[in-house]
Amino acid sequence: MFKDKLKLVPNKPGCYLMKNSDGVIIYVGKAKLLRNRLSSYFRGNHTGKTAKLVSEIADFEYMVVSSEKESLILELNLIKKYDPKYNILLRDDKSYPYIELTNEKVPRLLIVRNLNRKKKHNLRLYGPYPNVTAARETVNLLNRMYPLKKCRTYPKESCLYYHINQCLGYCVYDIKEAKIKQMEDEIIKFLKGDHSLVTKRIKEEMTLESERMNYEKAKELKDLLDYINITLAKQKVEINDDINRDVFGYYVDDNYLSIQVFFIRGGKILERHSKIIPLIDEVINELTRYIANFYEKDVLLPKEILVPDIIDPELMSSHLEISVKVPSRVVKHKLVEMANHNAKIALSEKIELVKKEEEKTSGANLELMNLLKLHNLDRIELFDNSNLFGSFNVSGMVVFIDGRPSKNDYRKFKITLDKNDDYGAMKEVIYRRYFKIIKDNLIKPNLIIVDGGIGQINVAREVIKSLNLSIPVVGLKKDEQHNTHSLLAFEPIQEIPIEKRSNLFYYLERMQDEVHQFTINYHKQIRSKGTLESILDNIEGIGPKRKNELLKKYKTINKFKELSIEELSEILPIKVASNLLLFLKNY
Repeated sequence: MFKDKLKLVPNKPGCYLMKNSDGVIIYVGKAKLLRNRLSSYFRGNHTGKTAKLVSEIADFEYMVVSSEKESLILELNLIKKYDPKYNILLRDDKSYPYIELTNEKVPRLLIVRNLNRKKKHNLRLYGPYPNVTAARETVNLLNRMYPLKKCRTYPKESCLYYHINQCLGYCVYDIKEAKIKQMEDEIIKFLKGDHSLVTKRIKEEMTLESERMNYEKAKELKDLLDYINITLAKQKVEINDDINRDVFGYYVDDNYLSIQVFFIRGGKILERHSKIIPLIDEVINELTRYIANFYEKDVLLPKEILVPDIIDPELMSSHLEISVKVPSRVVKHKLVEMANHNAKIALSEKIELVKKEEEKTSGANLELMNLLKLHNLDRIELFDNSNLFGSFNVSGMVVFIDGRPSKNDYRKFKITLDKNDDYGAMKEVIYRRYFKIIKDNLIKPNLIIVDGGIGQINVAREVIKSLNLSIPVVGLKKDEQHNTHSLLAFEPIQEIPIEKRSNLFYYLERMQDEVHQFTINYHKQIRSKGTLESILDNIEGIGPKRKNELLKKYKTINKFKELSIEELSEILPIKVASNLLLFLKNY
């Protein structure tokens, strides 16, 4: 099929773009020798995801560059630009919280997630932590032991934190810089992995409280001590330096690539991260791409990265602009071997779960495509409406790509109709969505699903036809118990029963639940915002500007109730923040 075109491809470094029959780019890769790599897709037998990719390739393009470094940069940029579906399968959206010790005159301890390396490289950030709960517990522990400032600004009088001995009252009293500096130094030591000072202080305080027969207080301190010993005192490694380093390992079996990452901080393995992905490209390319992408999303670069010997350390070091090494020393080599071994264990433990997940997602999606006699089903868009007696009319749209929800593509619609009219609401939301797709040249779905009956389907089809689009529209019918029952499809409309307990049934049910929950949550948010606006209007000190700022940032009553005074004080004066929280507590 591509024999003549392949003859024209040079054996030089570059990138290639695979397209399906609709001309959509479905995969981007790179190669040292383009012709050899592209030819490999069209000869021999393939299995797993590679076979599925090859079955969908209708055409390809390629770009020649002068070096492997350029091909890596181009590949990453093309993936960002086109977001191909087979590259999405390999993407890791994991992000980690960090603890920041601010650079203020009197510092504060904050938990941060959304990092910008260019802006924050001078800030004091420690981590990553395994999850936000671990980071929060650590901050609570340090705030308990070290009475730093809690408020963003300085209130005119001492607040609650001063009275519970978690602040020295910096807003009222002049605290010596030496005292603040001592606390800073001890906190930094702790966050770098040296827990000895904090442990010693807790033991002394615990002994003192026990002697005073204040056993409840002593028990609290013992729990803090146990938290440090069990949760924070991670595995010690045999490296006698204080360099922050990440260690990558891998293992391949049954067309899956298992990757393991160790975060080593202060000579200890602070945390580890594992990822299992279907193998589409050569192992060296998949692992190189993964490491290059790993630090794109809210993961700070360490001082040093250790990688297996299949990785080109010079290429990776040049791209990330830090030290990347294939270790030769015994101790560091053992770390990579340990990461490889853990990757093997993870794959053996999780391979069946991964395969079952594939059957429930991509497999069920393929079954739906065949049932509806479609030639392609990469993207599905689902719609649902919600209202309360004709008020707060909203619609929600969720998107599934290759069987998995794509939450970044979800959309909310506030309906302009101020009456209970499901057909009118469906007509409005379908028109608004697909007129925008035409106007902005956005990606069109292969299928539209409406959560409703024949009337809803016909309204949606009329709008799609009026826009000169040819996207099939189907509906999901529920039984008397309001459970997913059958699919309404084709023209004229036919009711297609779905076997319960089948992967396809669970897939459709999951999509229906997802769009319903998303729309209901938006409906509650709109209702809550209307109530919240009236509450804010009744709090002295909150004018239009502050009200808009609060609504934009926090949106719902429940979110407000979860806030602390110091979080609210970023927008409001302390006294006004206290009055608002008191009002909400009694609401």
